[in-house]
Amino acid sequence: MQFRKLSLVVAALLSGQASAAGFQLAETSATGLGRAYAGAAALADNAASQGRNAAMLLALDGMQISTGAIYIDPNVEADGNVTVYSPVDGSPIYQEAANVSELVPSAVVPNFFFSHKLNDTWAYGIGLISNYGLASELPSDDHGAAFLGTKTEVTTVELNPNVAYAINDHYSIGFGLRVLYAEGEIVGNMPGWADPINAALIGAGQAPAYPPGGTVLRSVVGDDSISYGYNLGFHWRSNEGHSLGLAYHSAIDLGLEGDYKVFNPASQSHLTLPASMDVTLPGFAELAAAHQLTPNLRMSASVKWTDWSEFTDLEVKLENGVMQTIKEETFKDNWRFAVGADLRTSDKWLWRGGIAYDQTAVDDEHRSLSIPDSSRLWLSTGMAYEASEQLTLDFSLTYLTSVGDSPVVESSPELGATFDGEVTGDAILAGVQATYRF
Repeated sequence: MQFRKLSLVVAALLSGQASAAGFQLAETSATGLGRAYAGAAALADNAASQGRNAAMLLALDGMQISTGAIYIDPNVEADGNVTVYSPVDGSPIYQEAANVSELVPSAVVPNFFFSHKLNDTWAYGIGLISNYGLASELPSDDHGAAFLGTKTEVTTVELNPNVAYAINDHYSIGFGLRVLYAEGEIVGNMPGWADPINAALIGAGQAPAYPPGGTVLRSVVGDDSISYGYNLGFHWRSNEGHSLGLAYHSAIDLGLEGDYKVFNPASQSHLTLPASMDVTLPGFAELAAAHQLTPNLRMSASVKWTDWSEFTDLEVKLENGVMQTIKEETFKDNWRFAVGADLRTSDKWLWRGGIAYDQTAVDDEHRSLSIPDSSRLWLSTGMAYEASEQLTLDFSLTYLTSVGDSPVVESSPELGATFDGEVTGDAILAGVQATYRF
């Protein structure tokens, strides 16, 4: 059971935001959200742009502060059945519906950025964002699928200092350091269906097979973890308002350590085991372009690739040094495509719109309730209001929906139980951003 629990912790740390395929949080700013982040690595809107491409710091004048938040209101449902099989002959002995109407609660993703252009050659900045995060919870401790994880909560904060250098008037490069802080908690319980099965066994003169419904099977509180990575960027811009950007964010190796509490059926008590696991959050690259078609209309597009195929076997290391393979993961690289537009209607108002398609990184046979990934379609709109020469306010709204079927078949060999169902859902994202120029 302890190995299954560790697997769920890793799944949680990789899950982001039910808002982007590949388990990443895409919400780096409300400004970019208005065009579904189309052209995000090429458009220097404000100080938040460095979160996608550090080289764009040189396209920002003076000093700027940009801060905001994005509210995510998901509607994720899981409909399916749990079947329990006999350990003797493998025949089904019990089945019940295990539906979940609100698998993921709403959340707020904040951000803060500062930029300073020192001269025509050098600029620096710093960002404070969250690139990974998850909070999911079943409606009760004895829910039919509780053995797959009753509660999962992960918090991450990334500190991202950046510096940019101008090769000439049109070309610049950038470099940044990624400092990632992570902590998390996950709990798995015995479902309520254990009680009627145990009652039937006792009535037949046999010993109960399961702990009572609601019993904690496993729980973990991950210790604070600090990990490091880097990001590189390239930016080209013409005098006519056209731009091209290429950015790469490195993989980040997480070293997870903590206390893992496991239910021991033999003693009918809990055992706490110290353990550790190394997990790699994959690197990703983004190519983006923007073209000023008219003085008031700009089009943008981007392609993003994430190296999810490097996420393979999960192995846990116990305190005595024993290594155990938990699960063989079969992820695939995923792509995200986006197109958008900015239309200026007056000196005060600018309107945005965009559409994006985010491919899933998980095949149907590898999807689980803890990793319910699917392809997603983004439909975004937004506007910017120039309150003054120094202050700009951005507002954005996005409707995000899953594309295609998302079946889930997940089993627990220890309990002889299988969940067979499907995950569906959509989400509303609403963002605000304020930028002040000194």
